[in-house]
Amino acid sequence: MIFEFLEDTTKLALIVACLYFALGAYVRRRQPAWSSPLAKRRLAVLLVLVLAVSAIKVSEDVLGGESGPIDKAILLFVRSHVPGTLTGFFEAITLTGSSKVLFPLAAVASIALLCARRRFEALLLAASVITGAAVVYVIKTAVGRPRPALWETEWYWGSSFPSGHTLVLAAFATAAVVCVDRIRPAAHKFALWVALLWISLVGFSRLVVGVHWPTDVLAAACIGAFLPLAMSVALELRHV
Repeated sequence: MIFEFLEDTTKLALIVACLYFALGAYVRRRQPAWSSPLAKRRLAVLLVLVLAVSAIKVSEDVLGGESGPIDKAILLFVRSHVPGTLTGFFEAITLTGSSKVLFPLAAVASIALLCARRRFEALLLAASVITGAAVVYVIKTAVGRPRPALWETEWYWGSSFPSGHTLVLAAFATAAVVCVDRIRPAAHKFALWVALLWISLVGFSRLVVGVHWPTDVLAAACIGAFLPLAMSVALELRHV
């Protein structure tokens, strides 16, 4: 299993490297005006490619049924090692990634950014959350993966793949980090760590309450973070 993981990681790294150099060659030949903005956002571009390739790889494993044994083993491990006394805590964490919390929060933040004349940031935040929700609906409908039935859990709408809570939260939190970086760069690291902690806790909480497989959460986090990063780069290139 370790050798297979290392092999997959090496393949993914090579794919990302090839895509990055191919993109650079295309820009130099076809869109030379984009060279400087992309050079400044080199890390963001690389992260976009890594997230996209990782999401595709995890999705392939899910659709091909290859992730089943690992998913089950991880879920059972989590279930057996998380004390029952923490269930209430993780249920509260799950709530912070729900539409009841994220949609009003995104709406208020977007309006506040508009009032502060930060149109780029307001558009990015609103578009990330709305697009994330739409992607969740489309993928859930198309894939139709059954939710874990290892124990009785509360019923949730839709299929298991991907985790809607994790995806939309990752989109919101990543967009928020990009906004903070543009408005107050000094607070970038703090915002990044808060976002990573929030996404990780919500993703893990979905496993604790038993309504998602681990690959549902992993793919959702990759897709959710990919959306605002790709949008931010695209929006900046649009104004070149």
